[in-house]
Amino acid sequence: MSIKRDVLATGEIYHIFNKSVGNETIFSSLRHLTQIINSGDFYRYQQSMRYSKFKQMTIELRDSYLSGVKDHPPLVEIYSFAFMPNHYHLLVKQLQDDGIKIFASNIQNSFAKYFNTKNDRNGSLFQSPFKSRWIGTDEDFMHVSRYIHLNPVTAYMIGIGDLEKYPFTSYMRYVKNTDQNFIISTELVRRI
Repeated sequence: MSIKRDVLATGEIYHIFNKSVGNETIFSSLRHLTQIINSGDFYRYQQSMRYSKFKQMTIELRDSYLSGVKDHPPLVEIYSFAFMPNHYHLLVKQLQDDGIKIFASNIQNSFAKYFNTKNDRNGSLFQSPFKSRWIGTDEDFMHVSRYIHLNPVTAYMIGIGDLEKYPFTSYMRYVKNTDQNFIISTELVRRI
């Protein structure tokens, strides 16, 4: 039996999300968060090497490699994120054909390899390639952005007053304009 996948159109915005196999806790530490954020920033662009190989390079070689990669347009633009203990949410715009598919596949595979190595674990980490929902209106866009940012609050992990300093969402990037590694485009949310 084949699974029908939605077509992801270039120039459109999507809420993408996925959950760990067996609801396993996978985003539990700042080290895990740093890994997924750094690999996400790396894989926003089409790459000719794996993130693990890139990390082994000297700083000079990394800078040289990235300057060439970032001369090309990114695959996706990221508006918001939340990394919960057993799942993630991203609000993204596809900028190139198959951009979301390539981006999501790369960050999930990269994180799974990292997590499995660190935890002496084998096998799949995520339930599926990823799930997506098309965002068709400004109202839907704002609703999903709020939903993503409030996810740790509605899950009773933190109080609403702690959201501004909670690193597992992009919310602090909006309210404090902090320089997180994961490149978040805040302009559209601020404009709507």
